[in-house]
Amino acid sequence: MIASDVSLKKFNTFGIDVSAKLFSQAENEDHVRNVIQSNEFKKNSTLILGGGSNLLFTKDFNGLVLKNHIQGIEILEETDDFVFVKVGGGVVWHDFVLHCIDKGWNGVENLSLIPGNVGASPMQNIGAYGVEIKEVFHELEAIHLKSGEIHYFRNEDCCFGYRDSVFKNKVKGEYLISRVIYKLSKKPNYNISYGAIEKQLENMGIKDLSAKSVSDAVIAIRQSKLPDPSKIGNSGSFFKNPIVTQSTFDSIKLKFPNVVAYPAGEDLMKLAAGWLIEQAGWKGKTYGNYGVHKNQALVLVNYGGASGKEIYDLSSRILDSIKEKFGVNLEREVNIY
Repeated sequence: MIASDVSLKKFNTFGIDVSAKLFSQAENEDHVRNVIQSNEFKKNSTLILGGGSNLLFTKDFNGLVLKNHIQGIEILEETDDFVFVKVGGGVVWHDFVLHCIDKGWNGVENLSLIPGNVGASPMQNIGAYGVEIKEVFHELEAIHLKSGEIHYFRNEDCCFGYRDSVFKNKVKGEYLISRVIYKLSKKPNYNISYGAIEKQLENMGIKDLSAKSVSDAVIAIRQSKLPDPSKIGNSGSFFKNPIVTQSTFDSIKLKFPNVVAYPAGEDLMKLAAGWLIEQAGWKGKTYGNYGVHKNQALVLVNYGGASGKEIYDLSSRILDSIKEKFGVNLEREVNIY
């Protein structure tokens, strides 16, 4: 059940070649409980691993890696308008999105092709193209890693923020998210407010909207900008889009009239981190076998054989340069180990 000295290269989308002192892959809730009752768990630090798409290993993990591989998609309740679906935390996120589209369930099509697993979706409050998980999230089941009990978190319990939730701060490291329940619409409810989607639909010659057409447009946009992790190691967007006050934005706009930003609440603006990084000259820069992607400055890439520390150090240089040029503090979106 618990193996020793396991390579984590295939378990992280950066493809960083590090190893875990101890490793176990959980197929169900009982498996998790057996692991957390073991001496190996009690005597070592622990990392709960999902799809490995939102982390960067800078060294070997000197502890126990518990991979969430809990599967299953189950309808809990269905009305004329909505369906409540319970999904295993180890289900691949994009596979779930395609399943929803096939079943005629609407609400997650804008989140197509986001890497990672279902269990990470509420943890990160994943979002793309005008939609965030909190809009379709109903409830989750999480195993408390000290007691083995299942605790339930409703939408309000998760304290969702921008790429943030209670699982990234207040209760970080205390739970394994075993199953997530989504409330999906059976009626058309498409969000194409982001201009990129409308333009892509137009380019594809699509006039009759459907969840599949929106998903196809999102997939086409993402594939045009983002490298496939199976071909080039990456974790998608490495940095968060920074949120600044209106006055800070106004002062930046005086110096940089073309700055890209979006309203983010009262007296707040969200700056496009990719634009900032590109303006600072980083887009497409390569250093041996790693660098910044040529099509999307938000994405750091491992062309093969790079170390996590090299990529981390590159991200630090980018943070420093954005602070110097724009006076803005960028934050990493990925977790560093």
